[in-house]
Amino acid sequence: MAGDGSGTDAESSSDGQRREYDDDRVELGLALLERLEHESLPLPAVVDRIETVTTDPTVTRTILDEAELHGIIDREDGIIRPKSRQYVRFDSDVITKEGEFTCKRCGSGLSTGYFVDLEAGELGPFGSSCIRKVTGRE
Repeated sequence: MAGDGSGTDAESSSDGQRREYDDDRVELGLALLERLEHESLPLPAVVDRIETVTTDPTVTRTILDEAELHGIIDREDGIIRPKSRQYVRFDSDVITKEGEFTCKRCGSGLSTGYFVDLEAGELGPFGSSCIRKVTGRE
């Protein structure tokens, strides 16, 4: 459990189940998948979003497997169907910060970074067009 020195995090998911992971990237990836705004997406589009959390194929696979196991997504024939209807709201879930950043998605230099504030932590920074792609607005 968090705070017991074991290095794992526990959190209640939208389905009410407790999850524990040794890797914060898994929890952040699951939190991101809980907020997908599409009825369905091809697997490469979902992996593109997960790559904002990690580019490690093993962690990506774990995120997808855990998301399916915990009822966050359905997977069939390369199509991902999110089960949650919790979307990222720009007015309350996206934080803007000024500074020198590098976009987590495309690698561009930024003076304004956009961060998605998820229960599992902040995801970002992103540029103005990449934040729309990550959140499914583009």
